[in-house]
Amino acid sequence: MPKFDDKGLLCAVVVDHASRAVLMVAFMDAEALAATRATGLAHFHSRSRGKLWQKGESSGHVLEVEEILVDCDQDALVLSCRPAGPTCHTGAPSCFYRRLDGDVLQPVKT
Repeated sequence: MPKFDDKGLLCAVVVDHASRAVLMVAFMDAEALAATRATGLAHFHSRSRGKLWQKGESSGHVLEVEEILVDCDQDALVLSCRPAGPTCHTGAPSCFYRRLDGDVLQPVKT
C-alpha cells in the first residue's frame, strides 16, 4: 500500500489515459485515496483549505480514474484518468501549459 509522509500526504501525478500527457500534480491523503477508489473519480487533499476535494466538483470537469500506479518507494502515485473537460482551473487542457524558456514562461503550443 502507498506510504504517506509525516503530514499524511503523498504526491499524485495525473496523466491522460489515452494520450499519456501529464495533466496535473496534486496531493492525496488516505481519505482522498479511499474516496478515489470508492467512486472512481479523482479526489485530492487541498493543502490550502485543509480538506478533501473532488476534482471537478464545481466545474464538472471530473477525472475518471482508470488505473492507479504506485512507484517503487510507494510514496507517489500516477493516476491514469479520462478527463471530462479541461483539467486546469485556467481552462487549459493541462496544468502544464507553459515551458520555461530562459527566464521567461512561454505557452506550450498544442
